[in-house]
Amino acid sequence: MKLSRRFSGRLAAILPVAALIAALCGCHDPGTCPPYFGPAGPAPALGAAAGFGAFAAQTLTNTGLSVVNADVGLTPGSSVTGFPPGIINGTLHINDAVAAQAKLDAQAAYNDLAGRPCNTTSPNLNGTLAPGVYCFPSSASLTTTLVLDGQGSANAVFVFQIPTTLITATNSSVQLINGASAKNVFWQVGSSATLGTNTAFQGTIIANTSVTLNTGAKIVKGRAMALLASVTLDTNVITTP
Repeated sequence: MKLSRRFSGRLAAILPVAALIAALCGCHDPGTCPPYFGPAGPAPALGAAAGFGAFAAQTLTNTGLSVVNADVGLTPGSSVTGFPPGIINGTLHINDAVAAQAKLDAQAAYNDLAGRPCNTTSPNLNGTLAPGVYCFPSSASLTTTLVLDGQGSANAVFVFQIPTTLITATNSSVQLINGASAKNVFWQVGSSATLGTNTAFQGTIIANTSVTLNTGAKIVKGRAMALLASVTLDTNVITTP
């Protein structure tokens, strides 16, 4: 059976698109692919930064019995205090080659996140959001519960672009449903992030200046990373995805 030239041309145009969909979805049959990464595209590469639960530039300070279930790093500063009584279930890297590479990779991820096209401006963080890139004109606040809906895709990516500060209220939380994974949730913060007392947070925070976790706040799955200044802990738990 011979195909017309017109049909053959259309088929040739369609096949590369199908192959691209398969590659993006991480499977070989486009018909069985997860729905999507979402409008945000694939998660940024964290490189050497992926192994760190807490990472700072100048100071990393802990009060109380904090537990970081990952590596902890600092560069170019040298002040890490409060461990013990804080517990690091990983390796402490201060001004070594691993920390230096992690800082470069965290900065690259920050730049990647900041440069992604915005899908929705000024979203309500106290509701349910689908995968995408969410941007704010200035600061962002979470006062109750944010639900991130993966819509059946384990690859669904959520990016939050916040030019100034991220602040969460006491007992606020981020919850994941329908396949959403904390490894694909990213908070790009232009200045400082502060997690309120007993907040239950999800996702990787990369703040340009500082990250502070108030008493009892938890990053259930994620990271606290500060590119220029400090990470401050107070009886917290951080576990990487």
